[in-house]
Amino acid sequence: MTWNLRLGIATLLLAAATAVSAAKAHEHGVARLDIAVEATRVSFLLELPLDSLVGFEREPRTDAEKAAADGALTRLRTPGALFRIDPAAQCTPARVDLQSAALGVGAIAMAAGPSKDGHADLDATFDFDCKDGNRAGFVEVGLFEFFPRLQRVDVQAATRKGQLKATLKRPVTRVPLAR
Repeated sequence: MTWNLRLGIATLLLAAATAVSAAKAHEHGVARLDIAVEATRVSFLLELPLDSLVGFEREPRTDAEKAAADGALTRLRTPGALFRIDPAAQCTPARVDLQSAALGVGAIAMAAGPSKDGHADLDATFDFDCKDGNRAGFVEVGLFEFFPRLQRVDVQAATRKGQLKATLKRPVTRVPLAR
């Protein structure tokens, strides 16, 4: 199977998983994380309510809220601390894309404008380039370390060996990728 075909399959799996996640209710304290494992790349798609990230769901108004938002965005821009992939895969962070209209990041989110239902999310994509992504037997998810309001992470993963679902709650942070 060619790399482009595998990428297409992983993209379709993640799109389907994202569509299912999007249909679920906005729930404070809960993040949704989709993981795609390919031969040369591991990708993470994260969706979480801003309340879980910064404690409010609108544009920051005070200096303290602006500082909280800046701190959260800084943490999210360091994917190696958020996602620690099994060293056997030899992965390094390659790209981060953050989208939140309320926090003023990302072209797509900015075009969408503010949420009409009073709930705001942050959507993020994290790509890691890997020498052998298929050797990734696990990933340690570091979100709980940085975002104390986060209580649960619902995970869906697509690997060459199949799909899996997991739920992370403190202190559990490891997602097994090998079956």
